Amino acid sequence: MDDTIRIGKNTEAKVAFASYVKGALVAIGSFAMLGTVAALWANPFFIRMTPTSGFEVGLLALQALLLGIYVTIPVPACALKLASLGGIANYIGIACPICNKLLLFLFGASALLTYLEPVRIYLAAGGALVTMVAVYVRWRNFRLVSSLPTPPFRNVPPATV
Repeated sequence: MDDTIRIGKNTEAKVAFASYVKGALVAIGSFAMLGTVAALWANPFFIRMTPTSGFEVGLLALQALLLGIYVTIPVPACALKLASLGGIANYIGIACPICNKLLLFLFGASALLTYLEPVRIYLAAGGALVTMVAVYVRWRNFRLVSSLPTPPFRNVPPATV
């Protein structure tokens, strides 16, 4: 008897489809959630105190797309810290500097409007760039693992309790 785990083509297709669905849900959910919290559009939950500059929605869409791609790529090792850093930087860049209570408490309104407001576009673009690097690292790890003759996680028997 052969004790190896066999994964058929149908099962691999289902796993790939589920991965794509998960990526799409993450992209749509992060776009909707972060855009609502940053008050990029009118909503009953949050009110923006500084006007948008026009770049926020585009960079949020890029960030959401990159997060969706990041989640879609299945690998055992990833660049999660890098993707998290990119997401935080992008969010701070698209969000209203006065509405962010933590930043307001730490730095004060005048410091935020003087120093953060002029560089928000660069912070948001830098966050998207860092997330793009995280996607590249995850894709490279995926290619590395998938190029192995027998991926180590496929021949391991399931754990028993």
